[in-house]
Amino acid sequence: MDRDLVKQVLFEQRNDFLKKNTGVTREKIAEAEEYLQLPHIYLISGIRRCGKSTFLRQIADKFYNNEDFFVVNFEDERLFGFKASDFNTILEIQIELFGNHKTFIIDEIQNIDKFELFLRRLSDSGYKFIVSGSNAELLSGEIATKITGRHIETNLVPFNFREFLSFHHLTVDVNDILDTEKRAIISSLFEEYLYKGGMPEYLTFKTSEIITRMYEDILIKDIAIRNGITNIVSLRDLSRYMVSNFGRRFSYNSLQKATGLGSVNTAKSYCSHLENAFLLRTITKFDHSLKKQFANEKKTYITDNSIIRFVSTQLTNDKGRLLENIVAEHLATDNTLYYFFGKNECDFISINKNKDVSAYQVTFSLDETNKQREIKGLLEAMEFFELNHGTIVTMSQKSEIIDDQKKLIKVIPAWQFFLDQLG
Repeated sequence: MDRDLVKQVLFEQRNDFLKKNTGVTREKIAEAEEYLQLPHIYLISGIRRCGKSTFLRQIADKFYNNEDFFVVNFEDERLFGFKASDFNTILEIQIELFGNHKTFIIDEIQNIDKFELFLRRLSDSGYKFIVSGSNAELLSGEIATKITGRHIETNLVPFNFREFLSFHHLTVDVNDILDTEKRAIISSLFEEYLYKGGMPEYLTFKTSEIITRMYEDILIKDIAIRNGITNIVSLRDLSRYMVSNFGRRFSYNSLQKATGLGSVNTAKSYCSHLENAFLLRTITKFDHSLKKQFANEKKTYITDNSIIRFVSTQLTNDKGRLLENIVAEHLATDNTLYYFFGKNECDFISINKNKDVSAYQVTFSLDETNKQREIKGLLEAMEFFELNHGTIVTMSQKSEIIDDQKKLIKVIPAWQFFLDQLG
């Protein structure tokens, strides 16, 4: 590439990066502090527009005194066509402009072919890399293949509820649930969170174009172009179908028939691409047999409720389904998630890193029309996993239910559930 152009771009990028507001401090910053102590390449992955660039800015501010690093943003169209062989030019110019630092902060690195070779070579020479990217398949695949055992990852998601409250300049502590006025404010903001989700840029500028443009960039840039998909119409149709039917059971056979795709393998491949771009996640029915898990019907949940609001082909005023979606995304952040189905259904089985199992039902409200169904599904899951307690998440109700076997079911308002879960 033209050396003078690269020099100009790098100079402008650093200035722009340092001018960027650090925004709402993400709770993952504590994880970053831990991981940055390790010699590994530090990878920050997540859906477009979830705040990865701002998170990089927070890392530079908190841990590098806003100066002891190099920065490159490969989302800059002036660097399109950049090749891995040009990385040496980048390094030379960075040293010429800013001195000899040992840390690289690189945004959207997956845009560069064979980036992993440069990372490995300079990492072996003592350089630290903090990189972000928006494609799980490419990032984990290439890094795992070329830099085995040399990277560690944080998956960044849109604002959780406490970060959403911070965005609205509200901090909460353990005593706030006892304060009627504060509790009312928190409950009201949770209803807003239910509809608007937690995408930082959308919450800041309040225009749907941010979400629809992000969605199109995922389909075209992250999926179609990267995977050589020419039938954009079919990809878009399947994607909208998945977003519109979140939380409902499906098989790849039924998906292929519903969307008119040419084959079941195409449906499966498209779903995989959507998941790798962090647009959605797929969970399976729990079974001790992995083979049966793969064969069982699946459910899809969407990364942020704002995507449902502006992409779904169906009306999105079903508060119960929206609540189910954000509970799924919240639980899946640090746990492995399944649904349970026996004689009755339980919405979520959550298994954490220590293999602790929890069972959850989600319903907007618990009343005489659904109470027995929700309790039966939860109790059946609790019996299957030998649990003494389970949770029903509702919009505003709070109570405790003890069954004949002395098993405890906690009914909890969603806003409190989210804050309790966050610790």
